[in-house]
Amino acid sequence: MPARRTVIFAGGELSELFLRELDKDDFIIGADRGALFLVTHGVIPDIAVGDFDSISPEEFKRIEEQVPRVIACDPVDKDLTDSELALDLALEQQPEDILLFGVTGTRLDHTLASIQMMTRVLQRQIRCSVMDLNNYVTITGSQATIQERGYTYVSLLPVTPEVTGITLEGFQYPLTNATLKLGQSLGISNRLVAPTGTVTILSGLLLIIQSKD
Repeated sequence: MPARRTVIFAGGELSELFLRELDKDDFIIGADRGALFLVTHGVIPDIAVGDFDSISPEEFKRIEEQVPRVIACDPVDKDLTDSELALDLALEQQPEDILLFGVTGTRLDHTLASIQMMTRVLQRQIRCSVMDLNNYVTITGSQATIQERGYTYVSLLPVTPEVTGITLEGFQYPLTNATLKLGQSLGISNRLVAPTGTVTILSGLLLIIQSKD
């Protein structure tokens, strides 16, 4: 039976706080240094994948000894980032949800690539989220329920050139059948005024970013 949720730990910014989000039934993938982070904290991922160029040979040996399936790639002769390699493996599990940790950080190119990867997941009709210490990011092409997670703001950013029919319920600044175009800031820094909010759109793809300073 496919796992209900697959969780990826990549090699970006990680925190022990993320381990609290894990459920015993999760299928866990460690990408590159993310695999070392898990093993170091006593969590054995189902798969470790990557070129492992950011860890020492001794650290890689530790991963090999503990993780049941290790997929090592040449750091030069590969076309995908470690995060995307992990995402491909996550999609093979056919989960209902994919949650990604460690895919944001100081490398803006990697962060943006990881956010854009979410569109691939949505095409499979699988829910996808990216989480770090300051942000929780989801994507929708239809409707999404936004939970109160302790973040201050909720911002909406178009992924496609235009997102139409945006309707917000449970927010400080409601919208009804609104349109957002790429490059506009109208959807920035809204707030929930209820335990949950609903975002509905008619066309396009919309990023929903819960954030705090």
